Amino acid sequence: MELSAVTRRSVADEVHDQLLNQLVSGAAPVGSRLPSERKLAEALGVSRPVVREAIARLATSGHVEVRQGDGAIVNDVTRTGGLDLLPHLLVAVPDGAVVDPSVVRSVLEVREYLGPWIAEKAAARAADALAEPLTAALAAVEAAPTGPAQQAAALAYWEHLVRGADSIAMTLIFNGMRRVYEPMLGIVADAVAAAEPADRYRALTTAVLDGDATAARAAATAVLGGATGVLGGLLDRMEQS
Repeated sequence: MELSAVTRRSVADEVHDQLLNQLVSGAAPVGSRLPSERKLAEALGVSRPVVREAIARLATSGHVEVRQGDGAIVNDVTRTGGLDLLPHLLVAVPDGAVVDPSVVRSVLEVREYLGPWIAEKAAARAADALAEPLTAALAAVEAAPTGPAQQAAALAYWEHLVRGADSIAMTLIFNGMRRVYEPMLGIVADAVAAAEPADRYRALTTAVLDGDATAARAAATAVLGGATGVLGGLLDRMEQS
């Protein structure tokens, strides 16, 4: 195994994220021009090469278009971005104290949609291999003393199912969705945990380990569907406040 030294987060990373947040929030509207490298460097207290590197990364991602003699023009990040944008879209204020309820809703909807497919494929492809890890993961869900602990255990449970589904594309999607879902736990965990009782996870575990793909899909729907419905009213109130 070849390892390289771990480096700390660079200044260019910080500048990139600040600029990306400006694009995502609409502070830099689509079609507008970013301030010059000189002005950005002065405002951020960094060197122009650092700013240039950050803008180059935004251009590589397609979020801006660098035109010779015309600066960096802002593109529509909802058309150019991937799952990596969700953490930036999730927070409604820079310190993350308030989340955007429409993004929370979309995460729950995707979760509800993809989960049954994952469970179905895991049952069909890896029932025997999942017996030990899924049983242990179920025990952790059942023993969790709080909503956040239950949801953390549930994420570990679903990770086993995703691995069992044996789809690299779905694994990467799950990884991206988990990075977004984890910051939401402090707000939604208690409500989601109440809507996803352990007995539903037991039924899902039985279906998967029996290799019954149809029953696994139905059981996963039962596990995940409740949270979307329960949280609908809460998200509506958040949007109206």
